[in-house]
Amino acid sequence: MNLPNPADLLPRMAADLQAHLARHHIDQPRFIGIHTGGVWVARALLEALGRDDELGLLDVSFYRDDFTRTGLHPQVRPSALPFEVEDQHLVLIDDVLMSGRTVRAALNELFDYGRPASVTLVCLLDLDARELPIRPDVVGATLSLAPDERVKLLGPAPLRLERQTLASAAN
Repeated sequence: MNLPNPADLLPRMAADLQAHLARHHIDQPRFIGIHTGGVWVARALLEALGRDDELGLLDVSFYRDDFTRTGLHPQVRPSALPFEVEDQHLVLIDDVLMSGRTVRAALNELFDYGRPASVTLVCLLDLDARELPIRPDVVGATLSLAPDERVKLLGPAPLRLERQTLASAAN
């Protein structure tokens, strides 16, 4: 199976997101990317939408449920939300949805900032391997991988996907 090209997925994702926001009567969404790949996808998606909105940046490292087991990643960055979360319609963007644990951590962090009116989840890829009941509202592609395979987003420009095995993903 060949991995899709992110540049081919983004125009359809932008159209799907516009339709989703229109159906829900959301005319002033606030965009938030999850470090690092989600930020890259968010910037590319905003460009595809022709928008120049301020982008919120979320690093969920301290909110992960495996933090005590795996320790702190050496490239932890502070989250930066240039807008209020309270009563806002948020578009949360990540690169790859696998277990759902990163998105759960992001939601926990967002609720520490306030109670949003809604959260729309956008993911470039859904690996259909969830451990939690979390599904994207907008997705570029859904893939099924072998248990020892992962997909990594490389970027920021151009965005490209790389298949990895667990042995090579750990290196």
